[in-house]
Amino acid sequence: MPRAVNGTVSRKRRKKILKMAKGYRSVRSTAFRKAREAVEHGLCYAYRDRKNRKREFRRLWIARINAAVRAEGMNYSQFMYGLKKADIQVDRKMLSDLAINNQETFKSLTETARAQLA
Repeated sequence: MPRAVNGTVSRKRRKKILKMAKGYRSVRSTAFRKAREAVEHGLCYAYRDRKNRKREFRRLWIARINAAVRAEGMNYSQFMYGLKKADIQVDRKMLSDLAINNQETFKSLTETARAQLA
């Protein structure tokens, strides 16, 4: 009886990697060794950028809030400090959305923050 050398397990592992490398250019999608390297890099980038996406969105929201607040004659840090003193707990995502879509409400928030600072 011939000796079995993990044939099906190895094939399954290689097929899994090649399936993940589908769509890559040239040898990276067909040759197992190059495909494995490309997939490992891709997975590292995906893990890293899931973390970075959160940072990028927070930066975007802060930039939007800052632009809207400066139009009202304040700056971002004063505005956030005023909201904190007024005990208004609205996150930056919602503040950014208000600054874009509902200027009247945002203006009232800036007035509240300004009143708390004075």
